[in-house]
Parts: sequence; structure tokens; C-alpha cells
Amino acid sequence: TQVSGIWQSVWMERVPQNYIQDLKISTDSKEGTIKVKLIRQGGGEADLKLTGVDEDKYSVSSETNQNAIYFSVKIENAKLWSPDSPNLYELEITLGGENGKPVDRIQSYAGIRSVGKIKGDDGHWRFTLNDQPIFHWGPLDQGWWPDGLLTPPSDEAMLYDIQWLKDAGFNMIRKHIKVEPRRYYYHCDRLGMMVWQDQVSGGPSPSWTRLVPDPVDAEWPDTDHQQFMDEFEQMIATLENHASIVVWTPFNEAWGQHRTVQVGKWAAQRDPSRLINIASGGNFWPVGDVVDAHAYPNPSFPFKQDINGRFDPFIKVMGEFGGHGYPVEGHLWASGRGNWGYGGLPKNEAEYKQRYITSLEKLNELRGQGIAAGVYTQTTDVEGEINGLITYDRKVVKIPAPELAELHRRLFESLPKSKSK
Repeated sequence: TQVSGIWQSVWMERVPQNYIQDLKISTDSKEGTIKVKLIRQGGGEADLKLTGVDEDKYSVSSETNQNAIYFSVKIENAKLWSPDSPNLYELEITLGGENGKPVDRIQSYAGIRSVGKIKGDDGHWRFTLNDQPIFHWGPLDQGWWPDGLLTPPSDEAMLYDIQWLKDAGFNMIRKHIKVEPRRYYYHCDRLGMMVWQDQVSGGPSPSWTRLVPDPVDAEWPDTDHQQFMDEFEQMIATLENHASIVVWTPFNEAWGQHRTVQVGKWAAQRDPSRLINIASGGNFWPVGDVVDAHAYPNPSFPFKQDINGRFDPFIKVMGEFGGHGYPVEGHLWASGRGNWGYGGLPKNEAEYKQRYITSLEKLNELRGQGIAAGVYTQTTDVEGEINGLITYDRKVVKIPAPELAELHRRLFESLPKSKSK
């Protein structure tokens, strides 16, 4: 269904003459530091109080220029953020007026973590979190709802999806061509769920050449490209404080893919604290950190297209696979028509589960060949796409979360022995 108009929260706030306009948070896991840039309107001095996860208080140093105040705090034995331990430090910032009395106060938080990559003894690159290798495993999540389409019905509804995925043994969500309300990312920060964040797709597309050599881009006018970059910048500026977001994905498949190298270099320079998956399943250009393939229904990576070591400097991932459909009568968007899943529909629930297990087994084999992440399509059914793990109305879970968690456990065990490619 086509969607237009406002899909996120809108509010108006009455502010004093001097007020806090925004804040930018950066952290360093090796140094154990939190840095805050406080952007203000008008004058006034500010004070920052930080409460650690162990409830200890920390003193803070600051510097001031015309419109911003810079805070920095160093924490001994800082407790880092991760999916297993989503530690957050609470911030409280107070801005004083001309007479020194408080005129504005905000509360926020920071998660200290580092995102990177490491080359293993087998020659393959893998993701790291806080300098430790970590396999990224999560669903494609489009964030659609039967009543509000792109607008979630409530905060509790967003929380339900994330918590269920956490309980099912996923440690990551690929947020697919949608920017969620800020509360969504807050819950990911709080619960410990990594996020790959897509830029929204649009505009003319090139031929979809995938990972073959000699990729192609679409030709975009300068004005259209600038609009794309403005929106990309706005997305990063809005979400960059969230510890849960670990990867930016500018393009999906070849949808609107243009000036790929330019976009990838800009993104890496704009936010060096995260990795860049330049085109998930799209036309591969040697830029960013990731080479990403899509395959349905079962995962397979085109290793034979790695001519002259083109993929060697990049983390190799399965950015989409699965999509096994299973219709649940009474919970379909369009009963009896237009419902589909990859590979056709199974005869019964047992066959559906076996298809899922087969895909997991093949993904686990690919781990031994250097694949560093897997993205299963998808969290919920979306209208006629009945390949979700949950029905569109969220009323029926197709495979219980504890059962999925047990199945997924193997993806985080020691790497299987590598098989021939």
C-alpha cells in the first residue's frame, strides 16, 4: 500500500530565551570516555551530571564557545555496551540563565562501545564490537503495521517486536528502507539489539548487476543527488547518538543506486564510528566495509565472482535470504489471493519449520567459508508477503521464540570446518 504524509511523532515545545537545542554524543571504548557537544540558543552556562550503571557519579570537564558547550568525562573501568550487556550511562544537563538559575534541563544517556572489523586467521574479515569478533544475526524488518502502515500503533507495539526478536536469539535488526521513531532506537539501545540502518530508497535505478565485475550506476541529476544526500545527512544526524546502530546501508539491491563510490566515501568520512554496507544485495563497488549478497530461499554466496580478490578487503555477508512463506488463516491481509513466500508455500507447519532449519544449516556452513552475518526475511508478514516469523497483526507466532533461540544457538558456536566453495 502506498504511504504519504507524516508518519512519526510531532510535538511543539515552549522554550525560554536561552534553551538547549540539541546534543551530540560520542564515546571511546578504549579510553572509557563520553563526550557531549551541547548546542544551545542564547547564552548561559551548563552543568552535566553522569550516573554510571553502578550508580556512581562522575565529575565532568567542559569548554565553551559561542553556541556550544563541550563536556568530556573519563570513566575508569567503563562498562561497555553490547547485546549481552547493554550498559547505559545516564546524563542530566542543566542550562542556567543570566541570573544563574536553571532555565532548561534535559535527560539523556550514552552507551560506550566501538564498532570495527578484524581479519581472521582464515583470511576473512569479520565484524567486531568492543574489539571482539561478533557474528551479526538478525531479521529484515520493514516496520509495517496493518492499521497505521508505517506508523506504529503505540510505543508498546514497537517494544513487542524488538523484545520478541531478542527472546528468539537474534542480536541484530536490519531496519529496511525506513527510519523509525526515536523511541524504537531507544528500546534497541536499552535491550541490546544492534541495528543496520538503511537509507530510504527512491529514484531511477540502474541494471541490477549484483556482485559481477564492472558494476553500473544510475545517472542522477545533481539536484536529485543533493536531495538524496540531504536526507542521508538528516538521518545520520538524527540517529547518530544511538549506540545500537552499528552499520549504515545507503542502498538496497540496485534501487536508486547512483554515484556509489562518492556516497560510500562520504558516509565513511561523515561517521567513522560505524561501518558502511554500501549496497545490500546491490551492485558491488569497492567502497565501504561490506560486500553483501541476497539469495532466496536458501543462502548462497557467489564466491566464484571474487575475481582477482575483489572481495578480499571486505566483510562478506548474506544481507537477505529465507523468506519462507506460511499462511495463517484468519490473519491474512488478503485472504486467498496475492499471498506469497519464496520457494512456494509449504504443505504444513512441519514443512515450514524444516525449510527454516535447512536455511539455518546452510548459513552455518557459509560461516565456515567466511560469511560474517546473516539477515533472514523477515520479522512479520507484510500485507501479501506472508514470509514473516509473526503474522502481520502480531497475533500468531509461527515458531515460538524459545524454539528459535535454541535453533539459533549454533550460529554463535565455534566456526564449522570450511568446505570447498
